[in-house]
Amino acid sequence: MDKTRTFLDVKEYPDTEVQKNRVLTLEEWQEKWVSRRIGFHQEQGHKLLKKHLDTFLKGENGLRVFFPLCGKAVEMKWFADRGHSVVGVEISELGIREFFAEQNLSYTEEPIVEIPGGKIFKSSSGNISLYCCSLFDLPRANIGKFDRIWDRGALVAINPGDRERETQLGLNLMTLRSRPERKSRVILFNRLSHPSVPLLPSS
Repeated sequence: MDKTRTFLDVKEYPDTEVQKNRVLTLEEWQEKWVSRRIGFHQEQGHKLLKKHLDTFLKGENGLRVFFPLCGKAVEMKWFADRGHSVVGVEISELGIREFFAEQNLSYTEEPIVEIPGGKIFKSSSGNISLYCCSLFDLPRANIGKFDRIWDRGALVAINPGDRERETQLGLNLMTLRSRPERKSRVILFNRLSHPSVPLLPSS
């Protein structure tokens, strides 16, 4: 028997197989922010990215970096502070507003014409644009191509049936020179270290 079941497994979805195939609605995601069930957020940012940021950037300037399911990830400001352009997408308007507030950034907001009900929040500096809408609606906004994609936890947050679609969306958003040689993704996943992962990746 697996004795490393996470707090979320036990508290919300007692049966691991049920949890693995759990489908979360956009409304449930928004409720997680309202009820502060956001253990997936890392207040200090990703330690390995911080350590290897120069390697990730390869010394290039003026890159466009995409953050799928960005939440209020502090890493977005790391890239912006280095002069890169950041574009993120997040279903929770609360999460987006908290990002700007916590990073002491002024911003503007306007509707996304191509996506009914969607909004775009832009930093006054112009190099951070966060789209409040479903990830899968985002291509309708014609956001262009990206040189880098930082996906720390979007894959495990995506419903299992949508993961291949999410991966393909990411590949389609990358410039040809920035695409990986192999269209695959390797995940090192420690369940004890990730007590708030919403949906488990398949084995």
